[in-house]
Amino acid sequence: MTVELTYLAYTIALFFVVVFIQAGAGVRQYGGMTLANNRDNLPERNTYAARTKRLVDNFRENLWFFAPLVLIAAVADISNQWTVLGAQLFFWSRLAHAVWYIAGWPFIRPLIWLVGIIACAMIFLALFGILA
Repeated sequence: MTVELTYLAYTIALFFVVVFIQAGAGVRQYGGMTLANNRDNLPERNTYAARTKRLVDNFRENLWFFAPLVLIAAVADISNQWTVLGAQLFFWSRLAHAVWYIAGWPFIRPLIWLVGIIACAMIFLALFGILA
């Protein structure tokens, strides 16, 4: 397995962790029995549960950039310093982004998010030989 695919697997594992954190926040707020039902007419999420929901949504949205690029690179047999660095930067930026988001720390989080977007751009440019 390539380094890029390995980091994709790490990223998916991190996504599972983030989803479980969100689920735990929901259970703590509403209780397991309430969430086991149809969830109609739930009260508004508290601050922490809402933050974890936004984190999961943001992670999912960014995964749609990263995963296809890594899979395209694997199918096209493209692996170089840029695709590897892009995959590594994406994973570590998502980890840092998750910590910052859950903690509610301001200002740095958008910069960490930008690192992940730049990482995807690096992989994209490497696919077309612009970064080789």
